[in-house]
Amino acid sequence: MSSDAAPKAARSASLPSSNPFERLAALIADLAPGMDPVVMTIGEPRHAVPGFVADVLAGSIGDFSRYPNIRGTDAFRESVGRWLDTRYCLGGTLDVARGILPLNGSREGLTFAALGARDYLAKTGARPAVLMPNPFYQTYAAAAHVAGAELVALDARAETGFLPDLDALSPELLDRTVAFYYASPANPQGVAADLATWQRVITLARRHRFLVVADECYSEIYRDAPPAGVLEAAHAMGEGFANVVSINSLSKRSNLAGLRVGLAAGDPDFLEAWARFRGLAAPQVSMPLQAVAAAAFADEAHVAENRRLYNAKYDVAQRLLAPLFGPVVPQAGFFLWLDVARWGGGIEVTRRLWAEAGVKVLPGAYLAMDGASGNPGADYIRIALVDDETTIERALSRVVAVLGD
Repeated sequence: MSSDAAPKAARSASLPSSNPFERLAALIADLAPGMDPVVMTIGEPRHAVPGFVADVLAGSIGDFSRYPNIRGTDAFRESVGRWLDTRYCLGGTLDVARGILPLNGSREGLTFAALGARDYLAKTGARPAVLMPNPFYQTYAAAAHVAGAELVALDARAETGFLPDLDALSPELLDRTVAFYYASPANPQGVAADLATWQRVITLARRHRFLVVADECYSEIYRDAPPAGVLEAAHAMGEGFANVVSINSLSKRSNLAGLRVGLAAGDPDFLEAWARFRGLAAPQVSMPLQAVAAAAFADEAHVAENRRLYNAKYDVAQRLLAPLFGPVVPQAGFFLWLDVARWGGGIEVTRRLWAEAGVKVLPGAYLAMDGASGNPGADYIRIALVDDETTIERALSRVVAVLGD
């Protein structure tokens, strides 16, 4: 191997060779669907776009001719600030001028947060590390790759409550960590961290000097009680928002996945430094889209209706699937994470459901990495409840017919 080949190999080792949906396409390429297809793989919301979007966009159309400021409009930051303050009971402590940035959807922010953290922290010595849960959102791996960091996947299994085991983290690893991607509510399991868990993560971040990148994109798609958030936890500790950044978006909350507007909020010193970098490298968010986002964050009625629709579909899932699986309703999110080990595991069941019932699901193994203890997603399938209630009932009835034989 040449002298420069080893670093390249190390950088690419953390990057998946293909995304889960490409792997799924290859997995079932030799099979015809057994019935008319129902696709339940991608977490793309299919509920109605909020009614005010068209009017707000039309009223701001002239601003498409202008270059936006990387820091966002005052109206965007103020609307986001009010929403965060109300949602997480922050008591007006979040710095709206320095502690909020618009993103081109959460993916863009998640990808470059590790790079920003690496440069901001300027740690020296051993190779930097990026921590993430396993299963994970594939963008976290891309973030580690972009930052030239070692990706450390922390298994999130049933025995750890489907959240990373904080007790398993060594001081040596934490000392070289630059970013800890912590998803709550978790994708795909739908488990949410409580306030005490968030505070443990924040305490580790401040003790070992790394950034908590809290992926909270499913924060508003919950069953009964709103899950705790990282900003809420930091505020309760009474020491400001240092070492903490919350990433969220309108994709799930407001069914605006195509708008590509997200937010980063928290540590004002980090975000100010990150904004300088983003002013050189990141695409700005157009002002008409920020205007729509400001209106969306100011309105809760459409969000409550969104939750109602998802919860009705979870009622259907519980009624149909509980005889086979027991309780299937998670705290939050819009996925089912079903243990299908007794039918041969996620890959085998995915092929069966497609070939026998025309139901396309995603093997859990494709959302996770292999480790010393195997693949924590291997026994599972992920099912997205994004279609209408009638379609969900039809598809899940087919699942029961196949697996209940």
